[in-house]
Amino acid sequence: MYLTSERKKEIFKTYGGSESNSGGAESQIALFTERIIHLSEHMKMHKKDRFTQRALVGLVGKRRRLLDYLKREDIERYRSIIQQLGLRK
Repeated sequence: MYLTSERKKEIFKTYGGSESNSGGAESQIALFTERIIHLSEHMKMHKKDRFTQRALVGLVGKRRRLLDYLKREDIERYRSIIQQLGLRK
């Protein structure tokens, strides 16, 4: 598995503040970004894998909705996570 529990805890600690903060918007956005990067690499090698493509589009949509929520609620947290993850926009 590409995303071990240790890696998840590291992501949650870096972006969410603590290892147990797995439900925060920043934590979820960072986790989705990690999964999106992995699936994008997979899609580069397996161009006709439609199931992975569908999963990738779904994850991008989830991340976009979370980013929109964060932008509405707290613009500073939104700008911070965008900068930390190196996302465009």
